[in-house]
Amino acid sequence: MELKTKIDAKDGTQELLITREFDLPVELLFKAYTEPELIEQWMGTKVLKMENKKFGSYQFETVQNGHVVFSASGTIHRFIANQKIIRTFEMENMPLGVQLEFLEFKSLTDNTSKLSIQVIYQSVAHREQQLKMPFAQGLNYAHNRLQEIIHTLK
Repeated sequence: MELKTKIDAKDGTQELLITREFDLPVELLFKAYTEPELIEQWMGTKVLKMENKKFGSYQFETVQNGHVVFSASGTIHRFIANQKIIRTFEMENMPLGVQLEFLEFKSLTDNTSKLSIQVIYQSVAHREQQLKMPFAQGLNYAHNRLQEIIHTLK
């Protein structure tokens, strides 16, 4: 099965370029990334904090059987509604370090949009560690859920 979310990882670089087109207006796609209730649905994680503003912060956490299995947080550096989010992202208990993420939301038509994410890692080694995980499959699964869940809001 073809993965709809594309990940471009050029050898020897510290970055990933992630792109995906959605059958959603750009406003709904942006909401999916900024409204805690929606994030929780498509990511399957609890949003503990979400301050959508310059120098705001966010925190996600997933608990299974009483144990934290995923925890991530970051700071938002730029927030332009329906256009751009620049933020840091760090997973606890993972040797990947802090990532810098540039998320761009683009309207293609009234009912379609494109998400482009440039992720910059501290080192090539950190990026390679990320790629060894089932990252592409997990991101595709999450984006497929995003498409399904948010489509019902149209």
